[in-house]
Amino acid sequence: MTTSRAVVIGSGIGGLTVAAALHRSGWHVTVLERASSLEPIGAGISLAPNSQRALDVIGVGDAVRSLAAWQGDGGMRTPSGRWLARTDSAAAAERFGGPLVLLRRSALIDLLRARLPEPTVRTGAASQLLDPGRVGGSPAVVRTPSGDIEADLVVGADGIGSSVRTALFPRHPGPSYSGFTTWRVLAPPLGRTFTSHETWGRGSLWGSHPLKDGWTYAYAAATAPAGARAADDEKAELLRRFGDWHDPVPGIIGAVEPAQVLRHDVHQMTEPLPAYHRGRTALLGDAAHAMAPTLGQGGNQAIEDAIVLAHHVTPSADLGAGLAAYSAARQPRTTAIVRKAARLSRMMQLSGAPAVALRDGLMSTVSRLGPGLVLRTFDGIADWQPPRRPYAAGTREEQTTRP
Repeated sequence: MTTSRAVVIGSGIGGLTVAAALHRSGWHVTVLERASSLEPIGAGISLAPNSQRALDVIGVGDAVRSLAAWQGDGGMRTPSGRWLARTDSAAAAERFGGPLVLLRRSALIDLLRARLPEPTVRTGAASQLLDPGRVGGSPAVVRTPSGDIEADLVVGADGIGSSVRTALFPRHPGPSYSGFTTWRVLAPPLGRTFTSHETWGRGSLWGSHPLKDGWTYAYAAATAPAGARAADDEKAELLRRFGDWHDPVPGIIGAVEPAQVLRHDVHQMTEPLPAYHRGRTALLGDAAHAMAPTLGQGGNQAIEDAIVLAHHVTPSADLGAGLAAYSAARQPRTTAIVRKAARLSRMMQLSGAPAVALRDGLMSTVSRLGPGLVLRTFDGIADWQPPRRPYAAGTREEQTTRP
């Protein structure tokens, strides 16, 4: 077995981030991806200051910040266009130490992939955890189409349906359906500007956010039975559900082709795992703590996981102690965020007229009392700091010495 060899199962955002962080700290890393290419699942992603600071550790934070497009105000609206709550990009940046950045998932994947040596990622490599290994004893073993791999460390970053999670904790029920489904699109320029917003209706919502290149990242959510799909196509379904909402919603839907509309049911893990590791194997991201997207923190928390894990499991450190420290650091935080996102999703799913009116009135009142009250939702989330100061060359936190 090669000394300090790490195998990452899954090449999503969490998997590539942890691979880059482990590589930076001296591990020999192999990333195994079932798909035949690194085409990202999903249209766009929102990166809050907490994940940007985490990305500083591997030298990617400033490249992400350069893609920030949200300027001025934004907020929450009703389907008719009435503003319920207003937020300000400058106030958010001041409160949390940086801007909110919306970017294409493909752009983030490219930035992360660039931090890895060329042979690191193996695509078309369906894998199975045969043995999680034992710290101080046997290595972990991963089966691949080209043969078994022994590793000092295995990271399960294989998403919401994680087979690694099932192998580690077979009695855990895993994610459950949240009660709603989501759509995501990237729309070409509309030829006019609009304010970034999220609009809440009865059991549904829509978000429209301009990207720096002029395109729009938009998403929608609505209560629906698990597995339900449109009889014709998902663009037609969006038009039925949101086509009479305020501008620019109808224009965004009209600007995309049916094949460009992505739809996924939302699952979440409100029952936490007993730990985020077992033996020589760790879990991160959706594999460890799948959450509703209502706080926009799914990818952000995967990035945090990756940086914290790499911090605790350097090749020269005690692996058992490092994995235990990782679980201890991440489990309480992510469990709280999963539950907070679930509470917010229940508010989104309200459909009765009295309940919706009460919800909207509460949001409007809070906004009038001050934008700081709206931003307070993200206190303790967006202001998170990585476990050590980022020293990656080229970042704003660059120092003259390294730890």
